[in-house]
Amino acid sequence: MLASTHTCAREGVSCYIVRVEARVTNGLPQLVIVGLPDTAVREGRERVRSAIRATVDKFPTGRAVVNLSPASRRKGGASFDLSIAISMLGAGGILCPKVVSQATFMGELGMDGSLRPIAGALPAALAVAASERPTLIVPEENAPEAALAEGCRVFAVSSLAQAIELVKSGYDAQPVRVDARKMFAAGPMGSGGDLAEVRGQQVARRAIEIAAAGVHHLLMSGPPGAGKTMLARRVATIMPPLEFEEAIETTSIHSIAGLNRDGRLMTVRPFRSPHHTTSGAGMVGGGRIPSPGEVSLAHNGVLFLDEFPQFSAHVLNQLREPLEDGELTIARAGGRFRFPARVMLVAAMNPCPCGYYGTGARPCSCLESAVVRYRARVAGPLLDRIDLHVAVPRVDFFALTKQSECESSAVVRTRVIEARGVLAGAPPEDPSTVIGEPGALLARAVDRLALSARAARKTLRVARTIAALAGRETIVVDDIAEALQYRAQEV
Repeated sequence: MLASTHTCAREGVSCYIVRVEARVTNGLPQLVIVGLPDTAVREGRERVRSAIRATVDKFPTGRAVVNLSPASRRKGGASFDLSIAISMLGAGGILCPKVVSQATFMGELGMDGSLRPIAGALPAALAVAASERPTLIVPEENAPEAALAEGCRVFAVSSLAQAIELVKSGYDAQPVRVDARKMFAAGPMGSGGDLAEVRGQQVARRAIEIAAAGVHHLLMSGPPGAGKTMLARRVATIMPPLEFEEAIETTSIHSIAGLNRDGRLMTVRPFRSPHHTTSGAGMVGGGRIPSPGEVSLAHNGVLFLDEFPQFSAHVLNQLREPLEDGELTIARAGGRFRFPARVMLVAAMNPCPCGYYGTGARPCSCLESAVVRYRARVAGPLLDRIDLHVAVPRVDFFALTKQSECESSAVVRTRVIEARGVLAGAPPEDPSTVIGEPGALLARAVDRLALSARAARKTLRVARTIAALAGRETIVVDDIAEALQYRAQEV
């Protein structure tokens, strides 16, 4: 007898529907899985066989062949176990094949028939919601997350036995319901401290406000303890709150990576701060079946790279395309995988290996050649993609202890949101469209500073953001001048 059901396979940060076909014929007892399964799927044969024997009295006898369609796309992971077991029970006559084919099943089976949680429940539910059979059966731990997908009926089961009973009832049970939009509205908007806690550093505060308003990449350079990390951790607190669609997209990416363990909708913009020993695959994604890297996990949020020159040059150079395009594509023999990477890069570095070159705070102990080598670790093409270069000097004791009122993150966020409203209808950056005194100043700066065409456009884009923060749509000379100051700080 032939029976088929459905499951989901991961591809990049999304999922697609897989048809799971099973046929039991006469022959030696054997379970064969075809359709480009990886090792985890093939090893699932023993889990499936043991779980079925622990759950039902009669195991389907004979030679069983399970096909995963489309057979031309590679499938991986242990989430196929439940669908394979259900399809085999349908082929063995224990379950009705027609009822089995009306739903999608995901879950990892234990040897005793219990179900264990999986990664990627939300993107799988989104794929099921867009299919002809919007019914999904997942382990209990994954049900709240999967129910975030609108238009998908989600049923929670804790074992193969419960899944069998659900199928026999014709899915006559109460689905898991989660009001995603209510959860989104009730969630916090930000975390990570408040900008009011930062004393001094008025130039750097202004720079991160511009960066947040226009989603500009930012590089801060200064001695140890000047407050670079403290400033970076507060960038996300002044960015506008996530939109609902952004929250679903961000949660899906973290779900695929297995990081959304509580199954809740993410309402706070992500802030990722990988260590400088992170590999290329860890930064941009990779693996035999590519998984999202740090740059994708920071999608719609902030990617903070502390000790910027300490990262491998190979890793930093892989950031060029995603910083420019907002996405990256990883090509493998098994296909091409797209990963979103719309992030705001915030990087921090010292001016030299000891950290005190040119600061005046302490004598620098580095040789001139060591300073040159240290700065050369960050390639020029990558620096050219960073919009704002800011010097963060040491703050003296008087400024640290001065009891003055500093603007909070909430106040700055309001200006940022208003500026983004002004920028929403702005035309693309084209230096040739800037006329009058602002255009003349930009032209002189491009020649004298030997700015690239990209740097000229970025300078104009920063100037447009500065004008938007002032509530203006028109760029004036002061906007160009301030924007140029951030290019002149390049290290």
